[in-house]
Amino acid sequence: MLAMQRSSWEQGVAAQALFELGDLETVVLMAKAAVVRIGGDGRLALVGAETQVTDPAANGEPVMRAAEATSDPVLRDGARRMLDYLLYQAPRAADGTLYHLVDAREVWIDSLYMAPPFLAASGYPEQALGQIEGHRRRLWSPEHQLFSHIWDEAAQTPRRPAFWGVGNGWAAAGMTRVLGALAAEKSAERARVARYLVELVDGCLAHQRADGLFHDVLDDPTTFVETNAGQMLAYTIYRGILGGWLDEGYRVRADRMRRAAWQKVDAHGLVQGVCGSPGFDHPGTATEGQAFFLLMEAAARDFSAGK
Repeated sequence: MLAMQRSSWEQGVAAQALFELGDLETVVLMAKAAVVRIGGDGRLALVGAETQVTDPAANGEPVMRAAEATSDPVLRDGARRMLDYLLYQAPRAADGTLYHLVDAREVWIDSLYMAPPFLAASGYPEQALGQIEGHRRRLWSPEHQLFSHIWDEAAQTPRRPAFWGVGNGWAAAGMTRVLGALAAEKSAERARVARYLVELVDGCLAHQRADGLFHDVLDDPTTFVETNAGQMLAYTIYRGILGGWLDEGYRVRADRMRRAAWQKVDAHGLVQGVCGSPGFDHPGTATEGQAFFLLMEAAARDFSAGK
């Protein structure tokens, strides 16, 4: 994973994987690298002319945790600037839902992983919950219990209505992390997000293949068989059972996904068959595929330990 070239969100999800594994020393180094590439507007880990609004925020919590561990004022300022960007500067729809790109009025389901967990962990749970609701209003299909990928705010219609597997994985893992950050006294809010998660997990599992994996577009068997959605959902299920918002019966489905993912790891440690870089439109390898294997393993470890 660390040998791969990485865009802003990939730097963030890689650092989050290392944080959940307990490798704080490397998280600090990843955070320092993210702050080196901070933009003038506060977006972290920019590589080239990145146009993403929410993707850089995937670095927010790792930078914040690194700042807490080291008391480094540069890291502390980097986390603050990323938060200020999300709260006050980032382009958004009239209801406050963040756009995914600086140059298009589009809402992407990917953003549910990138921004809400950082908002919740930073002490802004209402803003995190607001992003979940805004994305659901636009992209959730009650009939299919799945999220479409991209919404066109100007046209008020989906631009990519497909139920992308990894997109639904981003949503599941993002809401899982928000739930983990919500205070116990927010019982009504926790129950609502937990219900959303159960609906989404059930919607995805309706399309799980016998080998434990999913098609790239969940309900389209003509698309390629993809590895990362299974890793993301296994992560969600292990964390969900441990957190008390998913039933123990889901474990068998997560275990099947985990076994399938292990079979996709090649002799070099690369997880094959994920949505491949750089276009994510073909089976290949990607930083996020490596990171979610590690996140899945961290969640499975914690689940087994009962902590």
